[in-house]
Amino acid sequence: MTDTTPPEAAQPAVPPAAAPSAAGARIRPARSDEAAALAELAAATFALACPPHTSADAIAAFLRDVLAPANFEAFLADPDRLLLVAETGASTLVGYTMLVFGEPHDADAAGAIRIRPTAELSKCYVRAEAHGSGTAAALMAATLDAARQGGAAGSWLGVNQENVRALRFYGKHGFEQVGIKRFLVGERYEDDYVLERSL
Repeated sequence: MTDTTPPEAAQPAVPPAAAPSAAGARIRPARSDEAAALAELAAATFALACPPHTSADAIAAFLRDVLAPANFEAFLADPDRLLLVAETGASTLVGYTMLVFGEPHDADAAGAIRIRPTAELSKCYVRAEAHGSGTAAALMAATLDAARQGGAAGSWLGVNQENVRALRFYGKHGFEQVGIKRFLVGERYEDDYVLERSL
C-alpha cells in the first residue's frame, strides 16, 4: 500500500454507522461477520453490470471464483480494503462498495490514472429494487468521503463500455474517462473504460 491511512483508520471518518441516508438506507462499514451476506448481495447484483452477451455460466463462474463468501472474508480482513454497505431498517443489505487503497495492480489502469495517491472503487452495487431511490448516491458519497479520509487524492474504477446506466451514474459523480483496461469474465475479456476523479 502506498502512503495512505489503513482502512481501519478511515472507518471513523465514514458518516456515523447508524446515520440514515436521504433514501432511508443506513450507510456503514461492513462487519467482519457479513461475508456470507455480502456474497449473497454480490450474487444478486453482479449480473446487472454485465453486458448482454455475458453467459449465465460465465457469471456463475465469476461469482464462484471471485465473489464467494471466502473471497469476502479475505476482502474484509485485508487492511488495504474498505467495504461499506447500505442497509434498510430490517438490516437487509441493499448495496455495497469496496475501496482498494494503493497503486493499481492492473497495468492498463496504472498507466491511465493521473492522480496519486489513489483508491480504486472496485465494487459499487445496489439491488435492482433500490435503483432510483437515492441509495446509490448516498453510498457513493460516503465511499468517496472514506477514500478522501483514507489519504487518497483521487479515485478510479473500471466499468463496462456497454453499461450505459453505470456510465451515466459515475459521470454524475464526477468521474471522467482516462483510459481502457481489460476485464475477464469467464473466458472472455471485456474492454472496460477506466474512469477517474479527484477527491
